Amino acid sequence: MSLLDQLRAMTVVVADTGDIEAIARYKPRDTTTNPSLLYKAAQMPQYKRIVDAAVSFAQSTEDDPKAQLEACMDKLAVGFGKEILQIVPGRVSTEVDARLSFDVEGTIAKARHLIDLYKAEGVDKDRILIKIASTWEGIRAAERLEKEGIHCNLTLLFSFPQAVACAEAGVTLISPFVGRILDWHLKDRGVKSIPPTEDPGVESVQRIYRYYKSHGYKTEVMGASFRNIGEIVELAGCDLLTISPDLLKELEATDETLVRKLSPKAEGESEPKISLDEKGFRWMLNEDAMATEKLADGIRKFAADIVSLEKLVSKMIGQPVGV
Repeated sequence: MSLLDQLRAMTVVVADTGDIEAIARYKPRDTTTNPSLLYKAAQMPQYKRIVDAAVSFAQSTEDDPKAQLEACMDKLAVGFGKEILQIVPGRVSTEVDARLSFDVEGTIAKARHLIDLYKAEGVDKDRILIKIASTWEGIRAAERLEKEGIHCNLTLLFSFPQAVACAEAGVTLISPFVGRILDWHLKDRGVKSIPPTEDPGVESVQRIYRYYKSHGYKTEVMGASFRNIGEIVELAGCDLLTISPDLLKELEATDETLVRKLSPKAEGESEPKISLDEKGFRWMLNEDAMATEKLADGIRKFAADIVSLEKLVSKMIGQPVGV
């Protein structure tokens, strides 16, 4: 059996792509998307009908140029999400604009709007995860949304205090970024590689997973942002892993025995349970240079991806770029 087949027996495999053909090829249970992935997919001729439908919707419902652009962006995300859900049996993650990462009310409003757009397309909210950055404000927004029955995927998660706060807020799922943690440590240590068994990103997810299981949190852990299949192998057994098509292909082509590394049955002595208020959260995050830098950098990059997609959409709806 391939590594991919064995992994599916112990972990929910999620496809990290907006390419519907790739999703159909690898048959994941869930899928995650983001503006960068949508930017690529929106330029593929096979998805022109989804783009055209979003443009038509925006032009028929809004007159103000800015409102028209926003309507098209939201409808495009939902259009791809709906298409993906016709292939996968589970859920799709749809991202809230990263520029709302420090805006509780703005995040909540956008999440509700996306859910309403899905509802209008006949998609139940239980099949949607609203993707929100793991800032203090993002976590507070997610806490309120979860109480409304809107499930959230807290992304850009690089540290233990972020994970603790998410679990205490009762969010559905977190996405710790394995590869970006590795990137920081490679640069910080001045080395070209770190073995997967010593990978700081892998170790971070392992710690979070064991903490959640030992204290009975229901929040799911979905490792994300992988740089190599070695990281994936070391997290076999994690609740979910979201994997790019290139790494899914490599896993499928590799025939080796896969050993389960994580199990819901907590092993060994567990860490004491902690509770974080805003001051404690911000202090612990501040004390982690890697997490502080990568969170800020991640928000900037996600925001830049949104701007790139907006420029593309502006051309599609016939607006001058920058409107």
